[in-house]
Amino acid sequence: MVTIGNHVLKNQTILAPMAGVTDLPFRQLCRQLGAGLAVSEMITADSRLWKSRKSQQRLVHRDEASPRSVQIAGSVPSMMAEAASRNVALGAEIIDINMGCPAKKVCKKAAGSALLQDEPLVKDILNAVVTAVDIPVTLKIRTGWDNQNRNATTIARIAEDCGISALAVHGRTRACRFNGHAEYDTIAAVVETTDMPVFANGDITTPQQAKDILDYTGATAVMIGRSAQGNPWIFREINHYLEHGALPPTPSREELITTVSHHIRAIHQYYGEFLGIRIARKHVGWYVDTLPNGDEFRKYFNQLENPYQQIQGLHDFLTAPNNNWDEAA
Repeated sequence: MVTIGNHVLKNQTILAPMAGVTDLPFRQLCRQLGAGLAVSEMITADSRLWKSRKSQQRLVHRDEASPRSVQIAGSVPSMMAEAASRNVALGAEIIDINMGCPAKKVCKKAAGSALLQDEPLVKDILNAVVTAVDIPVTLKIRTGWDNQNRNATTIARIAEDCGISALAVHGRTRACRFNGHAEYDTIAAVVETTDMPVFANGDITTPQQAKDILDYTGATAVMIGRSAQGNPWIFREINHYLEHGALPPTPSREELITTVSHHIRAIHQYYGEFLGIRIARKHVGWYVDTLPNGDEFRKYFNQLENPYQQIQGLHDFLTAPNNNWDEAA
């Protein structure tokens, strides 16, 4: 059983927050396909920037299933506390604090994983946010700043003392960014250090690997990020494998076509025609990446300029007799 405060998740799979990816349509899709929790895209704690189109869309929380987890990022305790409170008013049921993002534009503002260098500030931020809201607060971190400064266990003890309800750990340092391979020894050490639920994150690409990492680290759940891009079925596959010890049947061609088409339509509806067309290109590129003739179709799809053309072109490609989707899947 995975619990976050008063919330009980239905399984051990969680969609990781990813800027530009885990928008409302994608979160809803992953939840439908088995994710027990889907964390929102990162929202800046500086509410002065919330008037932008991007922030306004990220601040929509009430239109999705419970529990609704919203990630905030910043480095000023009072600003983080205010952002948490305002997101609760907008429908957030869990506040997640970003101390794991390695992006330069985030770290330059001493936010994200840059905070791991300043343990007293980490404590001040966590205390401020936990005190400001009456819902569970979670934290996402990396194993440390670099290979010489892996302080995840120290951060975990600070987090638990501050009242954090759960901790997600990506098995890389900030200096690693997304290079090399994730390591899980540090995650196992964090599990030994704390009584909080710990979510293992990083390079989890198959159901078998998910089980191996859960067994090795003792983590409560796995958090899936990039592996869900173009493959939201991974949550269902992991859940089935953890429960039955075997892989589920692969999705039928009909299900795959329906799922992808519905997702692209949801993107069009959510963003409107201009942005929807452009955001759909990114997701379709992931969906067709491993399919026969996928690269050629992606180039063609990226030239389409209206929603109808995108849906029709996608349908024609996925139903083409020479596109052996079933074998590729």
